[in-house]
Amino acid sequence: MEISGVVSALVVGVVVGALGRLVVPGRQRFGPLWTVVVGIAAALVGTALARVTGLADTSGPDWTEWLAQVLLAALGVAALTRVKGLD
Repeated sequence: MEISGVVSALVVGVVVGALGRLVVPGRQRFGPLWTVVVGIAAALVGTALARVTGLADTSGPDWTEWLAQVLLAALGVAALTRVKGLD
């Protein structure tokens, strides 16, 4: 993987993770590193799901793919909060 791929994965992870944190109500007491990790995982899984279902092949922005990524990030944030006992 090239450095541009790593940087773009980090940027997407930050954005998707932050949006996921915004969707989940209440306070999440974990740091930005966990937000990025959850965001990257959600972005990868969301992209895979969009490709499998054929939703990633659009002529414009992939809004359904972004929605899937943010929803998965929200689920990841909620699960991490619950597992770590931070709620």
